[in-house]
Amino acid sequence: MTRPFDICVRGAGIVGRAMALQLAAKRLRVALVDATPDPTPGHSDVRAYALSPASRALLDSLRCWPDAACATPVKAMEVMGDDSGLLHFEAAGQGVAALNWMVDVPALESRLAQAVEFQGLIERVDAPRPAPLTVVCEGRASASRAGWGLVYDHKPYGQHALATRVRSALPHGEVARQWFNREGAATEVLALLPLDGPLGSECAVVWSLSPQRAQALRDMGAADFDAALNTASHGTLGALECTAERQTWPLQFAVAEHWSGAMPSSEGAPGSAWVLAGDAAHTVHPLAGQGLNLGLGDVAALARALDERAYWRPLSDARVLRAYERERKTAAALVGNTTDALQRLFDHPHPAVAQARNWGLRGFDRSAGLKHWVTRQAMGLS
Repeated sequence: MTRPFDICVRGAGIVGRAMALQLAAKRLRVALVDATPDPTPGHSDVRAYALSPASRALLDSLRCWPDAACATPVKAMEVMGDDSGLLHFEAAGQGVAALNWMVDVPALESRLAQAVEFQGLIERVDAPRPAPLTVVCEGRASASRAGWGLVYDHKPYGQHALATRVRSALPHGEVARQWFNREGAATEVLALLPLDGPLGSECAVVWSLSPQRAQALRDMGAADFDAALNTASHGTLGALECTAERQTWPLQFAVAEHWSGAMPSSEGAPGSAWVLAGDAAHTVHPLAGQGLNLGLGDVAALARALDERAYWRPLSDARVLRAYERERKTAAALVGNTTDALQRLFDHPHPAVAQARNWGLRGFDRSAGLKHWVTRQAMGLS
């Protein structure tokens, strides 16, 4: 007789697959609802994520860390304000090999998918299956969350992100660079993030812009786009040449009101429960590169909570799930509110505010103790 499922994970993106693998490692039988569409022919995925040492430790434990060519260490980070403000972070100052790693999304997804196929306690299914606990990892547009009428409080930023890849005339030197530039009355945030290994000259681009300018940059000719990018990066890496298609999406700060609860009677047996994880529970502005790190933190926290529960508590125990919810809401609020405050601070057009924020950047850069603490928080090493 087939053993019943202990967990149903809805969503087979990076967080969903990592969740399934981590729970299966705790000897739980997992149904993974995988409705991931096949890639569109001719469509390349230009996304890359900045993954913290804590996220790397989780993926290493799952044997899913990509090869070195697809995971470039970031040895330093430079943040340039819009009026000579400057922040500089170095891995050596933190006593670590890297502040984080820039990881190719397709390579990471491939490793996770392969691991799922070889894990005997995971069964890929095309629709939800009954289980004591359902974990929703369906992303920001979660159908389950919407279908259950859960409130997803979101604040649109009135910005879009533009992502692509570029080749630079000069090597990136394993340094992540970010600029806050004024464009008329708005602030644009441009990040050039190192790829292609330590000696590479390829960078991932994440550019936060007004929707109108994002669309214009996405659709303009290659030479004009390269010129705009060179201007925004102040020629730091020499001439830049776009090497991939340009993709855009709207930005928002969002958090679900409730992250756990009893399963609706129409979808589960009495006593079963659900929890949210990843972007189904929270989304943040990309300027700090913490979105996926938060999602993988959810994976580690839920697996730990279930593994450490008293033996007599079921997987659906409300007390256990509420403890997970409190822990991860606190983490998401710290990251989300910090990045939200930074985005709104730099988006303020008043000259006095601009002067104050750049003075603050310079002061923060000189405050060794505070900068050390903030850096350790961002790396997940606090």
